[in-house]
Order: sequence, then C-alpha cells, then structure tokens
Amino acid sequence: MSERGRTTRDQDGPEGHIPSAAVTGAVTDAVDVGDAVDAVTEETATAAAAAPVPPPEARRSVGLLVTLVLGGLTAVPPLSMDMYLPALPEVTDALHASAATVQLTLTACLAGMALGQLVVGPMSDKWGRRRPLIVGLLLYVVATAVCAVAPTIELLVAFRLLQGLAGAAGIVIARAVVRDLYDGVDMARFFSTLMLISGVAPIIAPLIGGQVLRITDWRGVFYILTAIGIVLTVVVWRMLPETLAPEHRHSGGTVEALRTMRGLLADRVFTGYMLTGGFAFAALFAYISASPFVIQEIYGASPQTYSILFGVNSIGLVAVGQINGKILVGRVSLDKVLAVGLGIITTASAALLLMASGVFGEVGLVPIAVGLFVLMSAMTLCMPNTNALALMRTRHAAGSASALLGTSSFLVGALATPLVGIAGEHTAVPMAVVQLACSLVAVGCFVGLCRPWRRQADAKGAES
Repeated sequence: MSERGRTTRDQDGPEGHIPSAAVTGAVTDAVDVGDAVDAVTEETATAAAAAPVPPPEARRSVGLLVTLVLGGLTAVPPLSMDMYLPALPEVTDALHASAATVQLTLTACLAGMALGQLVVGPMSDKWGRRRPLIVGLLLYVVATAVCAVAPTIELLVAFRLLQGLAGAAGIVIARAVVRDLYDGVDMARFFSTLMLISGVAPIIAPLIGGQVLRITDWRGVFYILTAIGIVLTVVVWRMLPETLAPEHRHSGGTVEALRTMRGLLADRVFTGYMLTGGFAFAALFAYISASPFVIQEIYGASPQTYSILFGVNSIGLVAVGQINGKILVGRVSLDKVLAVGLGIITTASAALLLMASGVFGEVGLVPIAVGLFVLMSAMTLCMPNTNALALMRTRHAAGSASALLGTSSFLVGALATPLVGIAGEHTAVPMAVVQLACSLVAVGCFVGLCRPWRRQADAKGAES
C-alpha cells in the first residue's frame, strides 16, 4: 500500500491510540485540494508524529487534579449563561430597557464564547496552556465585576461580550489539556466525565440564580460569578501544571495559526468529526431554545412541570454519559458508539416530527417529553466521542483543534436556534424539523467524511 493510501488505525488498536505512522498517512490522505494544502497537511502530520503520548503514570498522578480543575472550567460557561436567566425581567426594569435589548446580553455572551475560542486556541499552542488560561480567567473576573455594577444596558451588553470572550479560555484550554494528557479510550472516558459536570451545571445554575434573587438583586448574580472566577484563577495558578512542553509549542504568529487551522480543516476525517459533533450539538441547541415554549405554551405545562422535565432530561444526559465513559468506551469502538448515538437522535427527531405534525393524531405532553428525553440522553453518545475522535488526530495542535471544535458547535447551534420559532407559537413542527435536519446532516458528515469502515478495512489490510 502506498504512503498516501495509508490511513489511520481504528481506535481499537493497541493501547487505544493511533500509531504515529498511521497518523502521518491519514492526515496526508485528507482532502486533495491542491499541492499547497497537501504541504500544510504533511507538515502538521509530521508534527503530530513527533509529539509523544504522556506515560500512563503521569496521567494517573494528575488525573484527580485535572478532573477537579477542568470540571470547574467546564462549568463556567453554563453558570455564566443560566444563573442569569431568572434575573432577566428584573434587569429589564432596573436598566429601563426592552426585553429584546436585554436578550442581547445573552447573545453577546454566547457570541463571545464562540469567537474567543478561535483566539485562545492558537495562543495556547504557542505559549502553553497556563498563561492564556490565567489571562483569560483574570479578564473574566474583571468583565464580570463590571457587569455587576453596569449602570446602562449598553455597558452590560459590551462587558457580557468580553465575559464570553474571556470565558472561552476555559472551554478551549480544558479540551486541549485533556488532549495533552490522555489518548484513545482514556480521552473519551475523560470527556464523558466532563459531560457529567456540564450536564449538572445547567440544572443547578438557574436554581442558584433564583436563590440569589431571593436575598439580593440581579447584580448579586454577577458578584457570585466574580467570586467563582477568582477562586478558579487561584486554583489554576497554584495547582494546574503546564501540560504542553516547550518543544511542542508553535513559534509562529497569526499567519502560522491560520496555516495550522487550514491544515486541520484539510484533514477530511477531522473535519468530518468536527461537523458531525457541531450538527448534533445544534439539535441539542434547538431543544434548549424551543422547549420552554413547546412544553409550556403548546402543551400547557406549568413552569414547575417544565423545570422537572428539564431536570429529568439532564439526568438522562448525565446517566448515559457515564454509561458511555464507564462501560462502552474501551469495550466498543468509539465510531460504533457514535453511530448508535446518531441513529438514536435521528430516530427520536423523526418521531417528534411525526407526533408534532399530527400523523398519530393529537398527542399529549407525555409522548413529546419521552421523545425529547431520548434525544437529549443520546447526545452523550455523540459529543464526547466526536471530540475524542477528532482530537486523536491533532496532538500537534490540540489548542487550535479544540478552538475549531468549540467554535463550530456554537456557531452551528446559534444559526439553528432562530429557526425553531419560524412558524409562530402554535406548533412544535419547526423544532422537530430543525432537530431532524441537523441529525441527518450529522449522519451525512459521519458517513461521507469520516468513513470509519474504510479506515478499519485499510488498517486490517496494512496489518496483513
């Protein structure tokens, strides 16, 4: 078999990680878009092969510490978004702004989190993980403190944007640190653990925000977030080691960062996993943005019932995530688990569309709630595994790869979200259509770009 035809060994190989030679062959077999892109891809593949995997002893020695610190960083984005939700009506009155304008404070934070990852990811590949993370946390503390004392809605929107940009450091560097320390099935297990934390945080964040509002006003929410940011900054400063050795850092500037990202996107398989995870995440975004309206307005549930259903769905997400990390990973191919997850969310989305469009007659809340539960729970068979499978190919540029993964998910999700209300307030069909469309596109990217069966066949042929 020629060097260009050689592809990446499946993650079920020895030790659960990809051999260096296979990585080199796979990346150079990415997408044939011209000699220039091929050269970039060859260069990034060579860098990937030169970066050794940390020994198991080193990973075990920092495992608990990394879990606690990165878990805290993973919880910051949902806390920043969801703790603030119960305070929106109060902000509208206090700052004499319209509801639509106050909603911009959420949009600004989300946009900042999406775009900030494109900046922080390459920075962490150049300067290591600690320095950009600490700077990002310090900016997060300052921005959040200004939000707490903002006298106008314009200033609040501006510093919510900065808060999101700074908070992106925790998102992107957390994934990059995991890639530095773990490989193969160990990495997939760790991502499932982080999903436990990110699944619990949205449940408790509105509850914390509601309790804060019982004793203080909306500014108190930002004071609490400021305190959380200070604690995380101190913990990272004192306890999180640098995980990217100097010899594995990139010395270039913006041009080099763009060149690296271009090389990553030229890798067909990496891009396939990135888009698969992004469109699966968009189906989840459609649920989050539409479910309050669908459950309460269309199916007549009370806010308390909606909160219970949202909590049950989050528990399902966490539980299936632990099944993925503790039972499936290491026993079943990550690609097979991902394929099952995509099949489940596609089936659940199709069932929701059939119910919402009246094919089964008029259905009540329970069948809709069951469909949403199945869809939400299966997300943890998709998102941790797409991250792990994509990052397996990118040890040489984990920060840039993590930035692309995070930004694509946020941007695709943000684009899909407005579509769920396109047909007005009397039908759940748009939500189900968006979910099914995103699920089908995710399946198409997985089948058309990742082609796991082909890589497995090539790996077996190379062994023989």
